[in-house]
Amino acid sequence: MKRIIGILFALIVLVSCNSQKVYSDFDISFSRSGGYAPVYENLLIKGNNAYYSFEGQGKKYKQNFKISDEDLKKLDNTLSQNNFRRIQEDHKKLYDNITTSINIKKGPNEGSKTDASLVMPNYKTNWNNIMNAFQEIINNNVKKQ
Repeated sequence: MKRIIGILFALIVLVSCNSQKVYSDFDISFSRSGGYAPVYENLLIKGNNAYYSFEGQGKKYKQNFKISDEDLKKLDNTLSQNNFRRIQEDHKKLYDNITTSINIKKGPNEGSKTDASLVMPNYKTNWNNIMNAFQEIINNNVKKQ
């Protein structure tokens, strides 16, 4: 009996660990979360495979899709042209704000930035251009029901 319980426990642990794998193994991540009525949005890209999820406003979406080499190149160019690595974050305290975080794990734009405490005013345009590039990928590839 103990052996069966042990095997079941091990199986549950393995299944739960594998279900979180999509969230840990990525080259590029774009996520938005928070706000008065919380919203959780994630776009994770590994190679040409992308995973999108959205939860909030009474809606819930999850979708896998392929992203073209052209879209990846366009995104990389946008990151470079807008000096992603040089964007400076402000250090003000904000509460109940929707926060956007971008993590790049490969390439010349490798780095992590967030607007949790806003972005310094002279980098706001750059940050908005980068966010718009991610939003364009989402709008062109995700079929919301």
